[in-house]
Amino acid sequence: MSSNTENQRISFASVKNPMKYPDFLEVQLKSFQDFLQLDTPPEKRKNDGLYKVFAENFPIADTRNNFVLEFLDYYIDPPHYTIDDCLERGLTYSVPLKAKLKLYCTDPDHEDFDTVIQDVFLGPIPYMTPKGTFVINGAERVVVSQLHRSPGVFFGQSIHANGTKLYSARIIPFKGSWIEFATDINNVMYAYIDRKKKLPVTTLLRAVGFENDKDILEIFNLAEDVKVNKANLKKIIGRKLAARVLKTWTEDFVDEDTGEVVSIERNEVIIDRETVIEPEHIDMIIESGVQNILVHNEEANSSDFSIIFNTLQKDPSNSEKEAVLYIYRQLRNADPADDVSAREVINNLFFSEKRYDLGDVGRYRINKKLNLDTPMDVRVLTKQDIIEIIKYLIELINSKADVDDIDHLSNRRVRTVGEQLSNQFAIGLARMSRTIRERMNVRDNEVFTPIDLINAKTISSVINSFFGTNALSQFMDQTNPLAEITHKRRLSALGPGGLSRDRAGFEVRDVHYTHYGRLCPIETPEGPNIGLISSLCVYAKINDLGFIVTPYRKVKDSVVDLSPEGIEYLSAEEEEDKIIAQGNAPLNDDGTFVRDKVKARRDADYPVVTPDQVELMDVAPQQIASIAASLIPFLEHDDANRALMGSNMMRQAVPLLRTEAPIVGTGIEKQLCEDSRTQIAAEGDGVIEFVDATTIRILYDRTEDEEFVSFEPALKEYRIPKFRKTNQSMTIDLRPICNKGQRVKKGDILTEGYSTANGELALGKNLLVAYMPWKGYNYEDAIVLNERVVREDLLTSVHVDEYILEVRETKRGMEELTSDIPNVSEEATKDLDENGIVRVGARIEPGDILIGKITPKGESDPSPEEKLLRAIFGDKAGDVKDASLKASPSLRGVVIDKKLYSRVIKTRSEKNADKAILPKLNEEFEEKAAALKEIMLDKLMVLTADKVSQGVKDYLGTEVVPKGAKFNRHDLSSLDYTIIQLSKWTADAHKNEMIRDLIMNYLKKYKELDAELKRKKFALTIGDELPSGIIQMAKVYVAKKRKIGVGDKMAGRHGNKGIVSRIVRQEDMPFLADGTPVDIVLNPLGVPSRMNIGQIFEAVLGRAGKELGVKFATPIFDGATMDDLDKWTDKAGLPRYCKTVVYDGGTGEQFDQPATVGVTYMLKLGHMVEDKMHARSIGPYSLITQQPLGGKAQFGGQRFGEMEVWAIEAFGAAHVLQEILTIKSDDVVGRSKAYEAIVKGEPMPTPGIPESLNVLLHELRGLCLSITLE
Repeated sequence: MSSNTENQRISFASVKNPMKYPDFLEVQLKSFQDFLQLDTPPEKRKNDGLYKVFAENFPIADTRNNFVLEFLDYYIDPPHYTIDDCLERGLTYSVPLKAKLKLYCTDPDHEDFDTVIQDVFLGPIPYMTPKGTFVINGAERVVVSQLHRSPGVFFGQSIHANGTKLYSARIIPFKGSWIEFATDINNVMYAYIDRKKKLPVTTLLRAVGFENDKDILEIFNLAEDVKVNKANLKKIIGRKLAARVLKTWTEDFVDEDTGEVVSIERNEVIIDRETVIEPEHIDMIIESGVQNILVHNEEANSSDFSIIFNTLQKDPSNSEKEAVLYIYRQLRNADPADDVSAREVINNLFFSEKRYDLGDVGRYRINKKLNLDTPMDVRVLTKQDIIEIIKYLIELINSKADVDDIDHLSNRRVRTVGEQLSNQFAIGLARMSRTIRERMNVRDNEVFTPIDLINAKTISSVINSFFGTNALSQFMDQTNPLAEITHKRRLSALGPGGLSRDRAGFEVRDVHYTHYGRLCPIETPEGPNIGLISSLCVYAKINDLGFIVTPYRKVKDSVVDLSPEGIEYLSAEEEEDKIIAQGNAPLNDDGTFVRDKVKARRDADYPVVTPDQVELMDVAPQQIASIAASLIPFLEHDDANRALMGSNMMRQAVPLLRTEAPIVGTGIEKQLCEDSRTQIAAEGDGVIEFVDATTIRILYDRTEDEEFVSFEPALKEYRIPKFRKTNQSMTIDLRPICNKGQRVKKGDILTEGYSTANGELALGKNLLVAYMPWKGYNYEDAIVLNERVVREDLLTSVHVDEYILEVRETKRGMEELTSDIPNVSEEATKDLDENGIVRVGARIEPGDILIGKITPKGESDPSPEEKLLRAIFGDKAGDVKDASLKASPSLRGVVIDKKLYSRVIKTRSEKNADKAILPKLNEEFEEKAAALKEIMLDKLMVLTADKVSQGVKDYLGTEVVPKGAKFNRHDLSSLDYTIIQLSKWTADAHKNEMIRDLIMNYLKKYKELDAELKRKKFALTIGDELPSGIIQMAKVYVAKKRKIGVGDKMAGRHGNKGIVSRIVRQEDMPFLADGTPVDIVLNPLGVPSRMNIGQIFEAVLGRAGKELGVKFATPIFDGATMDDLDKWTDKAGLPRYCKTVVYDGGTGEQFDQPATVGVTYMLKLGHMVEDKMHARSIGPYSLITQQPLGGKAQFGGQRFGEMEVWAIEAFGAAHVLQEILTIKSDDVVGRSKAYEAIVKGEPMPTPGIPESLNVLLHELRGLCLSITLE
């Protein structure tokens, strides 16, 4: 059966060739690839991700600059374990990160110190699986992308209590101090550094180089410099002073300690600023020796700039030096040691590349906002930035500019996995570089190497804590493929550096017009996180700066460019003010618009325009929604709230035993199945050599060149997962859908199962539904089901639970797995093997032993003599207690697998025997490695035959094969290929490419052999790798087959959810005229008020499809119309809208009214009654209050709370109430007496004092209140 035959869907899309969806996992995979850049040769790597972190932290030198540690390159070795091994053993799927470091000495006194290049192990780093997840401690996790406020400058406005508008500009850097410019109610502008230190803006301007009033006023062109003499009197008198008139002189004084003569500059204010100049002032100015003064510029609109004059009035400083001192005192609350250190502190705040970084994004945003052309590599603040921000703020005050909208997507960016990991590595490497510096300083005179300087735990501890505890590293939702893929495409505004859900207001959560095509307006959680967690739209991507972009078709002169080149991705900022036509606007074949009026969008408006005004066009109508929302057919007919529930509930659909694709789909199901990577897909073109239930082998086609440079066979084997447990205890159980000898193309899906059928997503079942009431059993959204659905396993799912028991060494001796458990009957242990693990195939009931374990229980630690005697004569049964793992009260199922992992505990003789084996393993490895190198050299000689070297170099830049020399085998065999540069071996570019691939493949294969050797040595000496302190770990997998039952939750795709209230015999269900009983009866009252009419459209079209044996694709916002429905129901010979006469199954009589009977796709959700059903008679009690615990997990009771007490009081049932509050709860003596009375058949005793009263008495005694009960 080929995967392509049955998937032909009849599409109703009017847009015939919409753009192909991008890879849905690109967000995760591309981000991680860009972080490591493993496919890029070292010399071509971008300054990004891990490479950038290394470049920023290296070179590292000691304090005297004698020794320098330089970074050359990093690489990774193959992982020790496969992904499956890690999932089974509870390990982390990681790769060893190694860096090539060079240590050299610059001090001529250390002539004996040779330059050293070494590969240094920096610790294991978790590696992303091909599915975009990380396996951490045996569990698959996803790192969710974070939506946070972009670095850059933001202009805002607030209103003071007295009604004054206050404006502010905040500069948010990538790292470093925040600076905010803000106005106050007195129209003065202040700068706030790190939100706390406040100083007038003019003080900051003086400190950064605009020393006197004249410099500051000239920035804004506010003053005129006038010479003071008799000739200019007319020009001066009556004008306002713009700056103080200062008399300046120097005084010499002798320093008492050193005897040096020191000159100090003194200032005296002759006339203050803003003074109107009178004739007497002229004399004062001339007397003081001042020759020029600054007066207000007559042309300047100084009322606009009054804030600058007001600020100068508040400015306590008169010179750069004073300003620097003032700022230093504000920041440090102390005086500086000298002027230089004060200036350095201010310089470090905003102008030092080490301490301050706007990042690419911050610089880009500032340049855009302020129309600057500062180069992108200037990532610190400049004087020009500060001036332009102040000017923009003044424009804001004068209503000549607009404040920023912080919810606009140009002001929010995405931190993807790669960036989050980079930030963690930066923290780890910064810590490591500190320790390296300290070690360099300590080892001043001895000879040391890079390995001696580096502690590998530093980085891995930071990375492990990120994956283990960070809010954005989440346990993957693995209910079905849709849940997985949605989790990987999720964007969260929460997490470190983001918002907190308590403080997030309505505006942040609301839908914004820039979300169009970027963030889904429908899919978001319903609870406190609504609007803070969202999903990427189907076509959206994330660009290099972290902004979300969406594709549009270019429109030029009323013609839409329909070619692939005509598509451009735009960010929210680039899209601003553009007129964009809708995706379903009718077009002619040449790309011109059919109509002379086009519905369009411009920011938040929806004008109707003429074709010549259109600048861009949507690529498809479904561009607006996420994957989950795009899976809902006829979404356009559903209310948004119900659509939200529908898209959220599809993620909870349980994978069914027998999967079935929907008759009415939207066309996205196939792509989702391919991109989820949950199925096995062909990696290239080839032929299937072998296929059975557990294995597929494919012989791939390869070109001659690929064959030549490869060291791997062309035949590849795939293991098909059977009954594998997911994070949510669902089952991944795949079946092959290909045949031996079948030719496959790259990307073809070869298996089905786990909510997929025939290469399409298949979350539920197509069921025949009647919308009608049925004996009150479908009141309030309840669902009536046909017994056939249960009998034929249509909605049956299999769930796998994993049970783990660990064996440790306790203080009292070693625990042991065994089937010989004290005081347990033979019947109870009949299914256990010699290790105490239950056999595969055993049926499990509540209370059965799954894994038998005994643990020592001696009162004191055994002495060495006792240990010896026990070893000789065996343990006494009384010294051990039963610590077995038993099945919980609700567990019923079948054991499908068991595993036992053990650390090797060896005697001295066994260890000696191992020592003899280890050299053999090394010899075996050396032989394989030598044979591999010979094959590589043979191939390399063929590639370099008759070629002349272009100068082959190693990492130090040393020529190892001189330029102009011919290649010979002797030279090539002596090279160390791990440190060879792989570019430009010969003058032939194609041969160079092949040489590079050959050596890369050789090194990869060599590392695989090396990893295999390490694994064998580890298995021999240590055994299975287990978490520390654990000697053995036993696992048992129990499968439970769950048929649908009363109390299970079901839903359609339109938010129409309900609980199964009754399962009715087939013959009692309503039936159609031809005798067909319906599968499910839904209440018609669930439709009108919920406004999700899409379900009726789906039911009608689904029935037509079922009758005709065809499947449909009705894309959202571009799907089937009423006319289409009529056409297909007519074709199927069905009444219009499927309003059908229905008969009562019980009496055979016709119902009064015809009902809508159609075929709807129904899902069984993860909320199953078997998981929730719970009962308790006796069980654990709380230690202090002695009341029963709460909740199913604690095997607790039902809380009888305040309101329930009122209900019983209202009935006057005093004795019932007394019993509930005492012997059924916390009357310790009373409950044991009640047990005795029940056993002996005696009358019930009178209840005693509840323990909670005793607790109260003890607490009152703690307050020195003595209370006695009479």
